[in-house]
Amino acid sequence: MSELLAAIDCGTNSVRLLISRRESDGRLTEVDRRLHITRLGQGVDATGAFHPDALARTLAAMADFAAQLDELGVARRRVVATSAARDAANSAEFFDGVRARLGVEAEIIPGAEEARLSYLGAVSALPAVAQPVLVIDIGGGSTELVLGRDGTVEHAVSLDIGSVRVRERFLAADPPTVAEVAAASDHINALLDGCGIDFAAVATWVGVGGTVTSLSALIQGLSVYDRDAVHGSALDAGELAAFTNELLGASVAQVNKYPTMVPGRADVICAGALICRLIGDRVRQPLVVSEADILDGIVAELSE
Repeated sequence: MSELLAAIDCGTNSVRLLISRRESDGRLTEVDRRLHITRLGQGVDATGAFHPDALARTLAAMADFAAQLDELGVARRRVVATSAARDAANSAEFFDGVRARLGVEAEIIPGAEEARLSYLGAVSALPAVAQPVLVIDIGGGSTELVLGRDGTVEHAVSLDIGSVRVRERFLAADPPTVAEVAAASDHINALLDGCGIDFAAVATWVGVGGTVTSLSALIQGLSVYDRDAVHGSALDAGELAAFTNELLGASVAQVNKYPTMVPGRADVICAGALICRLIGDRVRQPLVVSEADILDGIVAELSE
């Protein structure tokens, strides 16, 4: 007998839902996948608290998800919250709102657990690849890096660099100045230097999450977002570096004109791309893009 399972990931920049069906033979079939750009982390780095508007946007997205889950009769559901909720002083308002709408507690998962779940989801959807594998997830407030071999995590770390955080802290101008980009790069590189990942040992580099999937669609020049074209695509270091420079040299208004640019991401995609490029400088492998991520990892564990 089949069963419906749901995972919700509340990040700094977006709130995402995955509903999957566990078939009688154990396979997982995707039923629905949704995303709202809510910018929950708006100003958290500076004020230490959720902005009321950001909180309202996020809880409205949760209400939308709840309506879909209730309509389909999804009983087994898990909500995880990551960087922004870890940092906010008024997080109780967020927890109370999630509980009231979805009937479950939102879990604040530590960065290492976030990284593990992202790794589990990413590798489950790819064919056999050379080992070890580095999986990265560049979020709004943090970046998760996981080095694993044959499905087993060897090292996982969460760094306090994300597209929203780097943009707000370092890249104030529109477009960013050369000095701002240099300061951001120095900060990112310092954290990468101390993260404990042996980048030189990486045989396969995999990226998951909205920053990386958006970069794939943009670099490919897709006129409309195509999940099949993005999943499994490979971005080499040269094109990733060139496009990052293009984004850093463009205004938000110019970036918004790209056909596949998701509303709410245009102002921060340059910072996410910079993080990605600086990781790529160390790995020196093409970036393989996976549409499967932390949501798929959560659902996989719910199905066990």
